[in-house]
Amino acid sequence: MKIIYEKKTEDFYYRNDGNFIQPLQCGAHLHYHIEIVYMQEGYTKAYIDSDVYDVKTGDLLVVFPNRIHRFEDGDNKNKYHLFIVNPDLAPDLSAVISAEHPQDPVIRHADRNPRIISLINILSDTKSFSANYRETLLKGYFMSFFAEILGMLPLRHARSDENQSMRAVVQYCSQNFTKDLSLSALEEEIHLSKYYISHLFGDKLGIRFNDYVNSLRVSEACRLLRTTKMNITEISCAAGFGTLRTFNRAFIKQMNTSPSEYRKNNRGEIFDASIPIGESDQAKAQQR
Repeated sequence: MKIIYEKKTEDFYYRNDGNFIQPLQCGAHLHYHIEIVYMQEGYTKAYIDSDVYDVKTGDLLVVFPNRIHRFEDGDNKNKYHLFIVNPDLAPDLSAVISAEHPQDPVIRHADRNPRIISLINILSDTKSFSANYRETLLKGYFMSFFAEILGMLPLRHARSDENQSMRAVVQYCSQNFTKDLSLSALEEEIHLSKYYISHLFGDKLGIRFNDYVNSLRVSEACRLLRTTKMNITEISCAAGFGTLRTFNRAFIKQMNTSPSEYRKNNRGEIFDASIPIGESDQAKAQQR
């Protein structure tokens, strides 16, 4: 399984599909932002870490930060609103978001809550916000949106179970993958047995630890190849690979092309794993 770690530069991204044009489908990825999907009509299957959830008409799905997730559509016909939001936009709730997690991330029949629907409609039209006070308005509305959502989710305090351990490992890796990262180093930093960490990746995510770390590094290398003039050797080092040979082997394994060919074909393009597969460049430009 290929996993992309996204370093998002925007605090807020929104898109919708109200005409059954683009199914809500994307590859496995994770990021610091909260991802919220309101299924206006249709159905999708959400994979979060090792769990699977059915999201149906009227449901609202909330993916907390640093959770590996992806979507698969059953019938490729749905209408939805997709919000990807920096939790720092709601600073008063950031402690709750970091210290707790939902027992079930799906709010069933969220469409029965008129306040939720009203806030979705407001936040789907942020272009109409006053330019002078846009950030203030975003923070105010997202504070209300998050508070409403968290009030409807069954939350529990994060304990030292497998899920908390998995999140701790993923978070540490996402912040330190450019360094000399190994199971032994991780064991020392977060005080979990390296054998237990290896078990978590194999059992819960179906991926080896080294392959996961390499996927984070390749994701960073892709960004550098698209947006900088650094040479391949410099990018290999900056992304955390010990040797150019290791970099090339990992890059080809994940991207099915060499770094130089990738740069040639993707110079200046923006890649976002959260964007549904198949969305046209024109649609991306309109939504951003």
